[in-house]
Formats: sequence, C-alpha cells, structure tokens
Amino acid sequence: MKKMPILLSAAACAIGLVSTAPSASAMSLAKGTQSEHVLDLQERLDALGYFDAGVTGYYGMKTAESVKKFQRAYGLPIDGEADSKTLGKLEKAAVPKQNALEQMARIIYSEARGESYQGQVAIGAVVINRVQSNQFPDSIPGVIHQPGQFSAVRDGQYWLKPNETAYKAARAALNGSDPTGGALFYYNPDVATSSWSKSRPKTAVIGNHVFTD
Repeated sequence: MKKMPILLSAAACAIGLVSTAPSASAMSLAKGTQSEHVLDLQERLDALGYFDAGVTGYYGMKTAESVKKFQRAYGLPIDGEADSKTLGKLEKAAVPKQNALEQMARIIYSEARGESYQGQVAIGAVVINRVQSNQFPDSIPGVIHQPGQFSAVRDGQYWLKPNETAYKAARAALNGSDPTGGALFYYNPDVATSSWSKSRPKTAVIGNHVFTD
C-alpha cells in the first residue's frame, strides 16, 4: 500500500459550495497535508512544468521538490513549503491546465446523484483510497479514467454537469472524510451480477451501495 497519512489544517477542512477551489494564498501548506488546496497547488505547478507526477491532493516529497523548483525560479526562500508568499506568486503565475476537483465532482454526481450526501462522499472516498493503493493509478484522473472501472464513465453519464452537493462531497473526500472505512470497491446489490464483487469483505453499506475492501 502507498498509504499517505492525512493531516488536516482548519483552513483545509472548510468546505465550499462552488466549483472552483478557494484561494489558498492566505494559508501555508506543507508535507503531510491532504486537501483540495494541495490539489490546486499541484495543478498550478504542473501548468508551469514543475510537477510531473499525478495530481493526488497529497503534499508529499514530490510536491515539496516541485515547490522548491518554483521557489528557486521566482526568487523565493527555498524550503519546499508553500507559504502565503509562494502561494500568492503561484496563483498569479499559473492557471491550472486540469481540474481534478471537477473530475471528482463529475464521478460523484454521475455515480451517486440519487444517494444521500454521505453516500456521495463515500464515492469520492473510494477514489482517494484507490489513489493511495498500489493496486490502482497514482492520480485522481488516472483512477477515474482507468478503463473498465466506473460504469458512468463507460456509458457517458460522467459528462453530466455536477451540482453543488457533488462539489461539496468531493471536497469532503479530498479533506479526509471516509464513511466507507477504507473501501476500494462498491456495488449496487440490486443490479450487480459479479460474484467476485459480492465475495469481497464488506466495509460499509450506505444507501444503495455496498462498499468492500
């Protein structure tokens, strides 16, 4: 398992209701943080060519090294921590080329828009759990678009426009909420036919979905 510890700041726990991530320039991000703001940081660094790993929302060694490269290039103190000055410079210097928060909201909405809020957070948590597992791709986009994994991607429902609840659930999952107990898979027992899915140990039952490890 490529398990990543989740340490949350008070600012990172604040959950907005709009599709764009709130400005992070008034806070400081460092190694060990998992949040939507780290996701935005990685995407901006990627847009400038400083970050070549998959976006995960987790501030690990690769993110810290990328921040150092940016700090060196922009004449900032080189410590690998994204303080308010670093974040302010980065926000002015780059617009993200991709938006993994948007992708999280889309997969949540398309897979679970009829579920409770907790049930929607649970789908987002499965995505994050897969990113942290060595069984799946190392990035949020990689997990979501891995061939054959999500029926909503296969049948095109993924491209439906998410609502505010889906964005809220995506942020909650990014900030560490996991009502599934670490699940990597889920299925709807009313429609699932796979004996493999049904044979896996259950971690939670939330609404119409059974979650398994």
